[in-house]
Amino acid sequence: MEKVFPEGFLWGGATAANQCEGAYNVDGRGLANVDVMPHGKDRFPVGLGLRKMLDFEDGYFYPAQTGIDFYHHYKEDIALFAEMGFKTFRMSLAWTRIFPNGDESEPNEAGLAFYEDVFRECQKHGIEPLVTITHFDCPIHLIKEYGGWRNRKLIDFYKNLARVLFTRYKGLVKYWLTFNEINMILHLPFMGAGLVFEEDEDKEAVEYLAAHNELVASAWATKIAHEIDPDVKIGCMLAAGSYYPYSCRPEDVRAAQLANQDNYFFVDVQSRGYYPAYALKKLERAGIDVGMTEEDKQVLAENTVDFISFSYYSTRCSAGEGSDAPKTEGNAFQGAKNPYLKESQWGWAIDPLGFRITLNDLYDRYQKPLFVVENGLGAKDVVEEDGSINDDYRIDYLRKHIETMRDAVVEDGVDLLGYTTWGPIDLVSASTGEMSKRYGFIYVDRDDAGNGTLARSKKKSFDWYKKVIATNGADLS
Repeated sequence: MEKVFPEGFLWGGATAANQCEGAYNVDGRGLANVDVMPHGKDRFPVGLGLRKMLDFEDGYFYPAQTGIDFYHHYKEDIALFAEMGFKTFRMSLAWTRIFPNGDESEPNEAGLAFYEDVFRECQKHGIEPLVTITHFDCPIHLIKEYGGWRNRKLIDFYKNLARVLFTRYKGLVKYWLTFNEINMILHLPFMGAGLVFEEDEDKEAVEYLAAHNELVASAWATKIAHEIDPDVKIGCMLAAGSYYPYSCRPEDVRAAQLANQDNYFFVDVQSRGYYPAYALKKLERAGIDVGMTEEDKQVLAENTVDFISFSYYSTRCSAGEGSDAPKTEGNAFQGAKNPYLKESQWGWAIDPLGFRITLNDLYDRYQKPLFVVENGLGAKDVVEEDGSINDDYRIDYLRKHIETMRDAVVEDGVDLLGYTTWGPIDLVSASTGEMSKRYGFIYVDRDDAGNGTLARSKKKSFDWYKKVIATNGADLS
């Protein structure tokens, strides 16, 4: 059996507006939560007993203000993506570029025009845009005035945003994602849903309330999209990576089972159209009321997503009560350290076979087409005296992951629409605000303090990925 991907497989790369776009105050754009997250130890300062950072403050560097200035470099960047052979480009929209406060009735035309120009530039190069409506950004006005996604009023604001987008970009965008890594609400609530907590609040209850409102908004967006353009495909998106039990000790196996349920909860709703029994029981035990209405039940049931998209960086490991397993971090998920896996420079477990396991777990669970929309290695790159960047470690990481992804498709029968590596061009790290944590095939001259020319240059991995795409995954050497 020849190991190649299906005809029409969508190869590409993925970015987010808040990590690359910059131009935070250009052409009427408003302020968002992701703009006021600084580089450094205070990047996530909002929480119980912590300062509420809802505006810029002296003494901090805010990397999203400039990003890599994709706003003014998009033609150059898309041309480089086209040179690699991209079939698709995943990007997101800045909500505040279209509705500066989030609750206006009429959109900002300059923002709409910018994204239309970007989509048409993609179209010119034969690249299909894959667009995330909300990639962690929430207008600061909606946080101050309404409390972020804890407030049901945001459902209507989001519906208005969705209606404007699907109408304006009909025929330009086929694939849409409603919310990026929706399960991150439980791990990074300020970034995930614009949540700021008071001292006497039940933090968990607020998170699940916000998640419910996003789930309902996602279903409404799916309904609106299919009514405006029956040809579009709407996907959900989760931060994936199956949980392993730390050992075969039953307590560890049960801990992994519960962790997987927590991780899949919201996508279960988006894919199946109802709250699963385990989730209802969990909320009942915690005394949490998410405000479910009969209309909510109906819109969730009637508007499930067309496909499941996800990020994969590593698997996770769970240990039950009484375990002495050491801890580790990875993409905001803390768990037991897997003794069988190596880790990246940032302590994220590297598990190519786990990618195949995760693909199978998701496809077995949902029986809907999958789309890998983030996968990659954050590493410190060295620019040699001749300007070359020999990132063989990145090639090795991606090769091994694409091999196991190919096995999942060819040997296991997983229905996979496409694969977009995270950060095909260097951008600001969401978790740390660093530029030195680089993922790209394209190097951007910018450091952690915002210094540099922003000049773009190709790394060794650029030509390697170009070959992978040209051969549809047959040649990974």
